[in-house]
Amino acid sequence: MGNKNKTISFRVNEDKFDALRDIAEERDLSLSAVFRDYVDSLVAHDGRVRVVPENQAEDSEGDEFPPKVEVPKSFVREHERLELEAKHLRDQLDEHKEYINHLRERVEDDGDVEEVIHLEELDDEEEDEPYQLG
Repeated sequence: MGNKNKTISFRVNEDKFDALRDIAEERDLSLSAVFRDYVDSLVAHDGRVRVVPENQAEDSEGDEFPPKVEVPKSFVREHERLELEAKHLRDQLDEHKEYINHLRERVEDDGDVEEVIHLEELDDEEEDEPYQLG
């Protein structure tokens, strides 16, 4: 038998629901993801999980909660570099899309174009007739 997911349902008042939704939006998560993370933490820490605002979190004796992980600076730098590169590539993609749209608009607006020749069609033709661009 495989590992099947189960559904948990419960009710909260409207104010608490709005607060939870705000937390989820703040972290760019769905409400389901917030609860899955909470349940995963609860199970991983044998039920010793408290949800408190980050600024009110206190170090408990024994196991540190929330658990903290040290990450090497090289990992952080590489992550930042990849984020910058991804942003740069997204910007370039947007510029290319704008340029393509500009060219399409020029072709559509240019009513005195005699003939449009697609380069792919030139490869298919076996004619030696020269084309003049201009």
